[in-house]
Amino acid sequence: MNVSHLECAACQVRYEARRLLNLCQECGKPLLVRYDLSKAASTLTRESLAGRRSDMWRYREVLPVENDANVVSLGEGFTPLLRSQRLAKELGIDELYIKDESQNPTQSFKARGMSAAVSMAKELGAQKLAVPSAGNAAGALAAYAARAGLECFIFMPRDTPLANVVECEQTGAHVTLMDGLITDCGAEVARRKDGEGWFDVSTLKEPYRVEGKKTLGYELAEQFEWQLPDVIVYPTGGGTGLIGMWKAFDEMEQMGWIGPKRPRMVTVQASGCAPIVRAFEEGKRFAEEFPNAATVASGLRVPKAIGDFLILDALRASSGTAIQVSDEELIRATREIGAAEGIFCAPEGAACLPALRKLIERGEIATTDRVVLFNTGAGVKYLEAFEQ
Repeated sequence: MNVSHLECAACQVRYEARRLLNLCQECGKPLLVRYDLSKAASTLTRESLAGRRSDMWRYREVLPVENDANVVSLGEGFTPLLRSQRLAKELGIDELYIKDESQNPTQSFKARGMSAAVSMAKELGAQKLAVPSAGNAAGALAAYAARAGLECFIFMPRDTPLANVVECEQTGAHVTLMDGLITDCGAEVARRKDGEGWFDVSTLKEPYRVEGKKTLGYELAEQFEWQLPDVIVYPTGGGTGLIGMWKAFDEMEQMGWIGPKRPRMVTVQASGCAPIVRAFEEGKRFAEEFPNAATVASGLRVPKAIGDFLILDALRASSGTAIQVSDEELIRATREIGAAEGIFCAPEGAACLPALRKLIERGEIATTDRVVLFNTGAGVKYLEAFEQ
C-alpha cells in the first residue's frame, strides 16, 4: 500500500489512513489522500501502463484501496479523447478535443469517484452509504453500492431528472425526493447519518471520490503522450473533477512523468448558479452561497461547494478563469456539439462551448492553443431539459 496518510486540504492536520473519516476534525474542511510517491513510482511508470487494464484502475499504485479484492469496478475510466475538427474550424482554433465522460458506466464522470469511494467504504467496513445528489452521483452510487453488496440511501431534489431517479430505484437504492436544492438534501443526510449508521459519501466530505476523479488528469496526460493541454474547460458544480486533476498533475510531476507546466484551468458555471465565478471575480478565496440557485443543468446547481477554495486556488495558480453561461446558451450548445461531432452532451458539458467562445472573443485563447472541453455526462439522462 502506498498511502501514507490523510491530510486536511486547509490546515494540513494529518490523520491515519485506515479510518472511515469525513471532514477534518479541526477545521471541517476536506481531507485528501497522500501517497509515498517514490514507492509508487518504483512499479508505476509511464512504460508500465502499456500492458495494463483499460480502466481507471490501471493507475493502481496511486489509488487508495489496499486489497485488490475490495476494488468495486464496472469498467469506469479511460474514456475517449475525441478530436473535434468541425467545431475547431468554426471557432478558428487548431486543436480542440472533447473528453467524453458519457461513455462511463452509469453514463457520467461520477462513476470514477464512486468506484473509488465505494471500494474504500467496503474495505474499511462501512455497511450503509448515503449521499445527496442532483442526479448523476446518485445513479453512480446506487450502481456501485449494488455491485459491492452495500445498502445505499439517496436524497435528491424533487425536480431531479426522471432518468436519474429511475436509475437509482432500479439498482436497489432507497430513494428520497425532497423539496429544495442539493444543499437541503445534504443537510438531511448530515442530520440523520449518525442515528442511521450511514457513511456520508457527499462530494469532498470523504477523501476518496476525488481519488477516482483525479484519474481524469492521469488519462489526459497519457492520451496526449505526457504533454498536458494548454487549456482545460470544465463544468463546475462541486468541482471534484477539477480539484482531482490538479492533484494528479502534482503527483505526476513528483513521479517525474511531467514537468511543472500546467494547463490554464477554466471553471464554467450556469448564470443561475455561479458562486465560483462570483468569488473569482471578487478576488475571494471562499465562495458565498449563491441565492435562489436555478439552472436546467442540474449538476451545476450547487449553490455552495465545500471545496470552493481548492477550485479557486487552482484557477489562480494556473492563470485560469471562471465564466458563466446562460441556460439558453448551454441548451443551444448541446445541439451544436451533437450536430457537429455526434456527441449528445449533458447540459453541463455543453456549457463548455459557449464558455470557450467567450474566451476566444476576449482574446484569451490563441489559435495555436490545445484546448480540452469536458463532457461530464450523457444528454439522454436530461430529456426534460430539451422539451420545447
